[in-house]
Amino acid sequence: MVSKNDFSPAEWQKLVQAPLLAGFAVSVADPSSFVGSVQEAFANAKQLAEAKTGSSGDLVKEVADEILSSSGRAEAREGIRAMAQGAKLDEIKARALAGLKETATILDQKAPGEAAAFKAWLAQISKTVAEAGTEGGFLGFGGIKVSDAEKATLEEISSVLGA
Repeated sequence: MVSKNDFSPAEWQKLVQAPLLAGFAVSVADPSSFVGSVQEAFANAKQLAEAKTGSSGDLVKEVADEILSSSGRAEAREGIRAMAQGAKLDEIKARALAGLKETATILDQKAPGEAAAFKAWLAQISKTVAEAGTEGGFLGFGGIKVSDAEKATLEEISSVLGA
């Protein structure tokens, strides 16, 4: 079994930030209204909570536990904030995708037995976030669930993860 102790502190931080990056990349691809953004944030949080009891693997559960702790969440958010600071939306998306690619490399090198499950979890988070809000329309009516920009970002996420 692979655990936190098998990773350097910098690698572990990348793994803990990855679930946020997976949702964030989709959110910035086609920003939603305030309500849509809240729905997307809740979708990400729900995926994290479900990972604690799901069958996605021990590493997924350990990362979910870490990010759901107050200190883990604060560190992950600070890393995301630093990554996004001063950047335009397309730059933020590119940085998030680069972070996910780094995560995939770390997983392939240090946790090959759990890499596929972890990457699938990240892909599921991004898909759930994309489907959470309605894009376009008026007050949530008449819009579409997943915009073309979000679909393209989901494909990019799948590609960088090798999922």
